Amino acid sequence: MHTIGSLGKITDIIDGCSGNPSRFLGPHPVEGSGSNPSAAVRAYLPGKEQAWLFHPGHGQSTPMKMIHPAGLFEVMCPMDGVTEKGQYQLRVDSGSGQMKTLHDPYAFPSFFTGFDLHLLGEGKHWNSYDKMGAHIRTVNGVTGVNFAVWAPNAKAVSVVGDFNDWDSRSHQMNRIGSSGIWELFIPGMAAGEKYKYRVRQADRAVDKCDPYGFAAEVPPKTASVVADLSVHKWNDQAWMEQRASEDQLAKPMSVYEVHLGSWQRNLEESHGWFNYRYLAHELVKYCQEQNHTHIELMPVSEHPFTGSWGYQTVGYFAITSRYGSPEDFMYFVDYCHQHGLAVILDWVPAHFPKDDHGLRQFDGTALYEHDDPRRGEHPDWGTLIFNYGRNEVRNFLVSNALFLFDKYHIDGLRVDAVASMLYLDYSREGDNWLPNEFGGRENLEAISFLKEFNEQSHLQHPGVLTIAEESTAWGGVSRPTFDGGLGFSMKWNMGWMNDTLRYMRKDPVYRQHHHGELTFSLIYAFTENFILPLSHDEVVHGKGSLLDQMPGDMWQRFANLRLLYSYMWTHPGKKLIFMGDEIAQWNEWNLEAGLQWDLLEWESHQGMQKLISDLNAMLVHEPALHEVDFDGEGFEWIDCNDWQNSTISYVRKGKNPEDFVVVVSNFTPNSREDYRMGVPMPGTYKEVFNSDNARYAGSDVINTDEFHSDNIAWNGRENSIQFRLPPLATVVLKRV
Repeated sequence: MHTIGSLGKITDIIDGCSGNPSRFLGPHPVEGSGSNPSAAVRAYLPGKEQAWLFHPGHGQSTPMKMIHPAGLFEVMCPMDGVTEKGQYQLRVDSGSGQMKTLHDPYAFPSFFTGFDLHLLGEGKHWNSYDKMGAHIRTVNGVTGVNFAVWAPNAKAVSVVGDFNDWDSRSHQMNRIGSSGIWELFIPGMAAGEKYKYRVRQADRAVDKCDPYGFAAEVPPKTASVVADLSVHKWNDQAWMEQRASEDQLAKPMSVYEVHLGSWQRNLEESHGWFNYRYLAHELVKYCQEQNHTHIELMPVSEHPFTGSWGYQTVGYFAITSRYGSPEDFMYFVDYCHQHGLAVILDWVPAHFPKDDHGLRQFDGTALYEHDDPRRGEHPDWGTLIFNYGRNEVRNFLVSNALFLFDKYHIDGLRVDAVASMLYLDYSREGDNWLPNEFGGRENLEAISFLKEFNEQSHLQHPGVLTIAEESTAWGGVSRPTFDGGLGFSMKWNMGWMNDTLRYMRKDPVYRQHHHGELTFSLIYAFTENFILPLSHDEVVHGKGSLLDQMPGDMWQRFANLRLLYSYMWTHPGKKLIFMGDEIAQWNEWNLEAGLQWDLLEWESHQGMQKLISDLNAMLVHEPALHEVDFDGEGFEWIDCNDWQNSTISYVRKGKNPEDFVVVVSNFTPNSREDYRMGVPMPGTYKEVFNSDNARYAGSDVINTDEFHSDNIAWNGRENSIQFRLPPLATVVLKRV
């Protein structure tokens, strides 16, 4: 029998800081035991005074000898199949006369293969989420949870939780070679158990939530929670197959951006939140009424501070528990798909917060972040920046994106703050930044990461969308990587948004002097695959609501907002608005207050809601407004130079050039009864949309009759039509 002296650093185990407890604990063959091989089974049961080894095959219990007063036990037994497979059990006197029976966590093999470790080290283990974190698995007939975490510079790591009274001595993890990964299988654990990793750093021990954890406690509590992601039975197979087979860029896209916690407030709960399942039914019903095609959720990955709106993520693999369980969120996505709505998530790989239970200084070193604050700290947001040059960090982020596509059937990711990732001097003054290896300001490692993220997303999940929130003139954001681009499907058109809102805020009497702000977007409209965004960022931080930003008296404010929306919906590019914009909120968004749904008692606000619904319906039904959004073949100016009258007119065309609509927008409060405009083809035209319609609480300067083109040259065209042009309005005409 082995003696205590042969157990090596026994004090490390007793103190809960062993780097490889399986070297000492669990079953170990006894050398020289001849034809009847024996094993020494050792167990560390802190504070226990008696223990037995129970062999289920013959139902016998053998007393274990205490070989250290701290609770270290040992027993000799035959090295049979039961011992080798860890199917024996330990029986412990709990101290109150009750016996507790458990399997030995140190009797089970590793979950990792050599190939897993190779891929993780290389940064190419795309489904690393199938191995890292907490996984319910059955080993040799024994069910439990396998834990794995990356902490290469930790002295020791333990799994702690309610199940072991948060005692770091009970479940010390094993370091797997030089991989930096720590692992332990804990038999008997199940879904719902709370846990953390107690990481022994150089000078302290810190309880960290699981970077790969699939669920977490409701904040402000911070423990990770074991979750079974295989419980939900998906019913969206038809949707998933269709998504993969279609060209998403040629489809209509009207995105409704939502913050789940404030879209509707639950007044019966102190926190004010509804469950994912309730929200699924309410949001789908509403979006169908409004004819939206996509829902975009502000970040639902776990975040400790509600006021960050989700943009300071701690649990990248954990859907926030504020609104329910992972299965509840799967139900949400599934229900959306079954009712024809795509789901996009905001994703934040640009930075993470400094909360002590999160990724910061995870193993006592700058593991996920850069060590030098000139690269590793974001000056604006007080957050840390990922080290994109580290293989394991890139793997963590790319596999997180693939995880959301795989496990949650997400249709797209809108990547937040891409500009801050591309430039090393982003928001940094003077010499408070470090150049790249060539002396430039481009973050070459982040660029490489973004390309890899896009390549793997589109390769492994055809039909998904990747969307960049990128506000600079970086070229090729939405071009393929093989063509020198970053590989995103689309990019937010921040230039259009800023120019258009700046123009619309001006009193109409001054607009003629700023006509270029209105037309400039068409100079670059087809350099990227653009989304036109009126997002949450435009109605926060004292900017006021969109309605509040419009000039003029009450009538003009509503007319201007209807004009803004109808111009946006007919402009090339996909569409996005933030919740509350469609009902013309007076207040800027406040996540604690929710939306001003009571405004719908008023006809003017009802009219705005109907306007958005009708614009979405027209977007879907008119190929000219969605089929060729990203190519100049789908757009043609009629008149972009009428700055004196602040009027613009243009043609939108589908894949069939003869399938077109004509659009004219009047940015002044003056109506024109006999407005003449050149048209692409002779024929009979009719009005298919007018933002001044009384249905939208407009002044009802509309065209009810069809009108024939005249052989009168106008706007450089051989034929023209004459019709009523309403004040502060957009009119859409179609050839019959």
